[in-house]
This record gives sequence, structure tokens and C-alpha cells, in this order.
Amino acid sequence: MKSSDTSIDKILRGGRPRDGAPDLAGLSGLAKPLFEPLFKVALVEPEIPQNTGNIGRTCVGTRSELHLIGNLGFKITDRNLKRAGLDYWQHLHWDSHDTVADWEKQVTDPSRVFVFSARSNKSYFDVQYQPGDWFVFGKETKGLPEDLMRRNSDRLLQIPILGPIRGLNLATAVAIVLYEAVRQNQSRLNQP
Repeated sequence: MKSSDTSIDKILRGGRPRDGAPDLAGLSGLAKPLFEPLFKVALVEPEIPQNTGNIGRTCVGTRSELHLIGNLGFKITDRNLKRAGLDYWQHLHWDSHDTVADWEKQVTDPSRVFVFSARSNKSYFDVQYQPGDWFVFGKETKGLPEDLMRRNSDRLLQIPILGPIRGLNLATAVAIVLYEAVRQNQSRLNQP
């Protein structure tokens, strides 16, 4: 790799390893991530362990980081969480934050935080995603807090729903957004 390569180029090509991964909730065996994450997913008060497990697995598959915010509707050691994530959970780089304010302290560029709600009028197709972007989703039963949506109203996005449902499953919504971001950056991901 040339010394003039940017940090994003290193990330896209599988560049420098991370310094470490948190050992949360007394879990052992969390692997140090091999590379900087391409994207970062934040779940605000997720309630269903199977959804979070599936999202963790999708994050591993897309070289993305997972952040869990606020009160969870389950214990991080829940067997359903691990079962849904299969044996990939150990490869996931993740963190937890007591509050949205605690999480926001980690965000270095608020203009690259995208929040998702069925109540938005702007489609997630209307954004050009970049490595390092944050994708924020709310709890399964209530979505995101109003104040978080209001503070990020210019980056409040929705996934179009064509049939008679209120919303998509949380794990499905996260996967749709992550893979759109991967698709948009595919040419950069395939560079030698």
C-alpha cells in the first residue's frame, strides 16, 4: 500500500487492525476486529435478542461495527442472541452506551449519522453513503426517540414500504441499509 493512501482506502482494502475490542457484560472470547469497520450500526434500546443477534451477524458480514444504546430488552448473554448470531458473535466489534448522549460523544462527524424511521419522507436511496457512516435504528415497538429524530431531521430516512405493513423487521431493515451502502461503495471495495 502506498504511503499516500488515505485512511478510507486502508479501510476499504482491509487496512490496519483495530487496537482492541471491548469485553462487555463479562463476556470473554471477543475477538479483536481485524480491520477498521466500513460502517457503524447503532441500535437504540433494541428489545428482541434474535433481531440483535441477526444484526450482529450481518455486521460481521459487512465489516461493520455494532453499538447498543440504552436499556436493552434482554441480557447481552441471552442464548437467543447468541443463537441468532451463531458462532459469528465472537468476530463482532461492538460497544454499548448507557444513553444516546453517551453514544453521541463517540460520533466525530454528526453530518454522517443517518437515522431511520417509517415516518420520514426521504428515501434511503437519496443518499450517497461513505465508509465510516453511522446508521441508527430504534426499538422494534416504538422506533427512535422524537428528540433524536428532530436533531437529525435533515438525515432522517425511510425504507419505502409498498404493502400494507407498518414497518419492516429491524434486522431486515438494517441489512437492507448496510447492503445498499456496500453496493454504493462496491467499486472501491474491489480495488487491489
